[in-house]
Amino acid sequence: MTTSPALTATDTGLNRLFEPRGIAVIGASAEPDKLGAVMAAATSEYEHPVALVNPRNPEMYASIDQAAQGVDGLDKTIDLAILCVPAAVTAEVLRSTAQAGVGAALVCAGGFAEAGGPGIAYQQQIIDVIEDTGIRVLGPNTSGFFIPRRKLIASFVPGAAHLKSGVIGVVSSSGGVNHSLSFRLDQAGVGVSLGVGIGAGIDVTAAEVIDYLADDPATEAIALHIETVPDGRRLMAAVRRASVRKPVIALVVGENDVAEFAQSHTGALATSWKSTCAALLQSGAVLVRDESELVAAAAALSRTRIGAQPVPGVGLITGQAGPGLIAADHLSGARVNIPPLADSTVASLTTLLPPLTFQGNPVDTGRPAGTFSDVINTVANDASIDAVGIYGLLEPVADFVQAVKNAKADHVATVLSVDGPSDDVRRVVRDAAAAGIPVVSGPTALAQSLEALVRDAVAQHNLLQSEQSSKSIAVGDGPWDEATSKDLLQEAGVNVPARFRASTHAEAQAALGQLAGPTAVKLVDAEILHKTDIGGVHLGVSTESQLEAALLALDKAGAKEYLIEEMASDGIDLVVGARRDPVFGVVVLLGIGGTAVEVMGDVAVGIHPLREGAVDAMIDDLATGPILRGWRGGPAVDADALAQILSILGQTLEDNSDLSEFEINPLRMTNAGLVALDAVIVAAPTQNEEERKG
Repeated sequence: MTTSPALTATDTGLNRLFEPRGIAVIGASAEPDKLGAVMAAATSEYEHPVALVNPRNPEMYASIDQAAQGVDGLDKTIDLAILCVPAAVTAEVLRSTAQAGVGAALVCAGGFAEAGGPGIAYQQQIIDVIEDTGIRVLGPNTSGFFIPRRKLIASFVPGAAHLKSGVIGVVSSSGGVNHSLSFRLDQAGVGVSLGVGIGAGIDVTAAEVIDYLADDPATEAIALHIETVPDGRRLMAAVRRASVRKPVIALVVGENDVAEFAQSHTGALATSWKSTCAALLQSGAVLVRDESELVAAAAALSRTRIGAQPVPGVGLITGQAGPGLIAADHLSGARVNIPPLADSTVASLTTLLPPLTFQGNPVDTGRPAGTFSDVINTVANDASIDAVGIYGLLEPVADFVQAVKNAKADHVATVLSVDGPSDDVRRVVRDAAAAGIPVVSGPTALAQSLEALVRDAVAQHNLLQSEQSSKSIAVGDGPWDEATSKDLLQEAGVNVPARFRASTHAEAQAALGQLAGPTAVKLVDAEILHKTDIGGVHLGVSTESQLEAALLALDKAGAKEYLIEEMASDGIDLVVGARRDPVFGVVVLLGIGGTAVEVMGDVAVGIHPLREGAVDAMIDDLATGPILRGWRGGPAVDADALAQILSILGQTLEDNSDLSEFEINPLRMTNAGLVALDAVIVAAPTQNEEERKG
């Protein structure tokens, strides 16, 4: 009999799921079209006991109790049960399974909360069993998982049995995407160590599987596919812990979805997709845009990694100028540093290459020759280069894998990309895998893999930075109108215009005489968030008659009080804010401000607290970021001052649970610094208000 594996010392329940000493397929069947038959066949090659349970089949165990007791006298320690039963009876079967001592279960069936109706109750019944017994459950509504090296195929997709053992752990919200990515990683020559579809995720979550893979010696990198996040801070902690040890590459779905907009600008702009991307980036993950890029990134990062640093340099070597241009164009668009090579490097290349080739960066070698390894070594030894990308068309005179090996450039990250007849490409993929050399196909895939290496190095550098120090504003009791909000900001050290609050026309006229230059005249009302929409703002008021006209107009708009303040000098308007996200906690937002911000939607999101340098990354994430950097001689934003303001807003929400949002719009960039021209503080809804909304 095969010896059962020992569970690890710290048993989270996932050990029983992914390292079971025995499996029971409950609802196993001899009818090939039944789920129970498919799962029985899928698990038949597992190296440890598999018990088939079906009380209606005399050739199978009558119950999970009987299977767990080992009626044939053999050790039938069962850690994992695969439930192939209808949704309506799943909870009942799960409870008996837990009572039999089984520690984990896979529930593939659908028909639960995602189906509505009685499925909602069925799902709650499973949750109740989990809470009562402590059994760990993967699913429901998932196609399962697989661990090729253990011959553990707990999946109803037949092709999963043909996946080769590899080094990528795949964690996917979707069972279908889990299989799709795993097949593509297999074809790319890196394979999978574990592939799991989380499904409904009512118990086992992506964060827990990431933690498991962080400790798994067979896993060199983690590929993460996210649709929804139930446990934001827990996910961030898991990705942060894992990414320090091994790269985490993440594909987040939902960029083009539009969630319900909150009342203020900040709530409307900080979508769940943006928040999720920001959270993963701040936790050390490398974000990709689609599944092809994920495969290219994983192929590279599973075999090589640049050390943590802020601006890695990439060198490109190509046998053909056109593909090299495609790769260089992609990298430049992604703001990846392709530095010029040192004069000494170029001088060495001149002795190695034909005279008509381009010997800068990218390096065009022409048709690869016997000096190709020396070219690679020369570029790799340039002081500005941290990663080298090599592209070539396969031909008999060039052995690219051997050339990379001969170059002995292990001190930099090296990625090889080849194109050619399919059989030849597969051979190179196989040979490169055996040599531990990352290999992809095509110039775009090469650029994507190099970009991923750079993003990973930058992410790890950012994790080493200290958290931004934060002040908090004691806001007191609301409501908070614009005048009150600006008083609070001024006390915290944020620049605001000189201003007076007035209850009468006479007080307003007196204030006008004490302010320099043209003024802005506004109504003061905490209930009105967008004063411009109702004619509640008048600009350029300089004389008593202009002020009286403005005050009369504000009276018609319902003003009870007035704010008279100096107008700021010209500049660029930003919006900054903080809001309370139900998944990630307090998030902060930055974008181009004013009334057009909602139309443009060009905003960057960060999770509070920010680390040093995070605001620079947020600026660079904006399409309008170059404007903030001083476009065509305009003012450049003070990133440190901006970081302080964002931290103040975030920390104020963190310390005041009765607030839901704190926004400054606009925050004007001027030659004299940042000035808050309007501010809004929004109280969190009370329980009664939430119930009315529901």
